[in-house]
Amino acid sequence: MRWPPPKDWPNADHSQQIFCHPHRWHVQQFGSGPTILMLHGAGGSTHSFRDLATALAQNHHVVALDLPGQGYTRLGARHRSGLTSTTEDIVALCAQEGWQPDALIGHSAGGALALRLSEKLVSPQGQAPKVVGINPALDNFKGLAGVLFPVLAKLLAAVPFTAQIFASASASPGRIAALIRSTGSDLDAQGLSYYQRLISDRNHADATLMMMAQWTLDDLLRDRPNITTHTLFIVGDKDATVPSSVSDKAAQSLQNARVIHLEHLGHLAHEEAPDEIAKLILTFLSD
Repeated sequence: MRWPPPKDWPNADHSQQIFCHPHRWHVQQFGSGPTILMLHGAGGSTHSFRDLATALAQNHHVVALDLPGQGYTRLGARHRSGLTSTTEDIVALCAQEGWQPDALIGHSAGGALALRLSEKLVSPQGQAPKVVGINPALDNFKGLAGVLFPVLAKLLAAVPFTAQIFASASASPGRIAALIRSTGSDLDAQGLSYYQRLISDRNHADATLMMMAQWTLDDLLRDRPNITTHTLFIVGDKDATVPSSVSDKAAQSLQNARVIHLEHLGHLAHEEAPDEIAKLILTFLSD
């Protein structure tokens, strides 16, 4: 996506561009108080937190960023899109900007990133930040998909023009609406339009493919029993992208984790019911 965000992009008046090697990050900041860092999932952007961020900002300093190459963050190194390198680059960004998050909120793949960051960042109280995972993607694909999907993603990311073909073929309003419905969520026309703009952008599609090609959870799954940070998973039982059982299993392997099930919401629960999700998060953070 070409910088700067247009005025009709969600919370564009809060957008700023920050260079921290190797990327030019798109960051939105809101409010004051204890810091919350928000991390979107693969193929998303800060837009997905448009209402949740402002709800939390009533008594927190909220920082939302676009992951490398996605949304309005300019990718500075194509090989730094995996879980480990993205974690390292966000740690460097936080150090540069003086952010010491009390909490990390991650949606889908952002949930895995939040758990990894909780091992690297320290809150002002000298503790690991709390983690909130919204429908967190914390397991590898099973069976044949676990073998074929990573290989396919690597092939697609390596082939010239793949991102342009994908963006062009996927960005019609009807296909966007079908894609969102397939996640188990229902968004209004405006919410769908943001995804249409993202998916139709070649650079965004290219970065999403690279992220999928380089993403692996093997180290996180191995280390998960050693993670001690207090963790809350908020899951929509209608999620057709990441089954709620993934969060149940992950919580059992973590030392201090619990799960809240919301039977009426899907994968994009934080966009469907931002006020409800905000109340759950604020209760958790105040405990």
